[in-house]
Amino acid sequence: MLQLFDTRGGGEVTTSMEASSHEPVLVHHIVDLLAVEDGPGIIVDTTIGMGGHAATLLAASADDVALVGFDRDPDALALADRRLAAFRARVRLVHAGYDELADRVGPLTADLGPVLAVLYDLGVSSLQLDRADRGFSFRHDAPLDMRMDPTASPTAADVVNTATVDELREMLRTFGEERHAGRIARAIVGARPLHTTVELAELVAAAVPAGARRGHRHPATRTFQALRIAVNDELSRFRASLPQALEMAAPITVDGRGGRVAVLSYHSLEDRIAKRTFADAVTACVCPPDLPVCGCGRRSWARALFRGVVRPDDAEVSRNPRARSAKLRAVEMIAPGPVEEE
Repeated sequence: MLQLFDTRGGGEVTTSMEASSHEPVLVHHIVDLLAVEDGPGIIVDTTIGMGGHAATLLAASADDVALVGFDRDPDALALADRRLAAFRARVRLVHAGYDELADRVGPLTADLGPVLAVLYDLGVSSLQLDRADRGFSFRHDAPLDMRMDPTASPTAADVVNTATVDELREMLRTFGEERHAGRIARAIVGARPLHTTVELAELVAAAVPAGARRGHRHPATRTFQALRIAVNDELSRFRASLPQALEMAAPITVDGRGGRVAVLSYHSLEDRIAKRTFADAVTACVCPPDLPVCGCGRRSWARALFRGVVRPDDAEVSRNPRARSAKLRAVEMIAPGPVEEE
């Protein structure tokens, strides 16, 4: 068994759950982009989940390349621990959020080498969705929980039963991009207390106009997305983490390979953060073209590895419908990041 490094005091984590046949999203593209043929160095999987991407990356990388895997879910770490057991000393598993990336990975570089790849596979995992008791899905009747780390707080029930109408409306608009946020927020407050996923899903369905109940998407989908993001503070953590990854990834060296950072996102809020952060890193001089000398001093410190986004093809979506909304962006570091003045 590989040791799990727990930010809350350490200790080995075990669980009865076993690895499933879950197919990692865009796995062949991820391997082409992030596998490291020549080490030493570190690959960071910021949301290791069931270990699918991690196992494939380790198998495709040199023996002196280590992998550091983060997850806030102890069950996911225990499952990844077993799935990656064949790689033994090459793996470090960390019970923490990816907003702790620099603090947790930085000390390891002295022994393991530079950071050569970082993967973000964002959103809720299949492991969490398929566990009815975790309360992430309205397809199962379960307590309103939605915590990626079950030792943290608050739960989704805490949020829906204590937030004001204005707070709920803003949350649904911002994190769920929900058109009917006001109606849903008022319905929630009027029906409290709410305790289960089915209670909430039925309430939302009844609150929205009849036209919004038609189509392939359940009317509560955006509400559940918004609640999950709020409970786990997902966007703030990602916004804090991605610049850390760019700063830690090694600049391009004489062998022509720089540290690479890839983001798999599943909705526009995540993708927007990745797109803007990467655009800022790849943008050089922004002075007017008729200015004879650069006055802005900007330089690019990354390059895009492909134009736009890569999406799963029809065959992958057919095998794995949860991959349908995935978007992949990736950059390679070409220079050290800008140094902020004190």
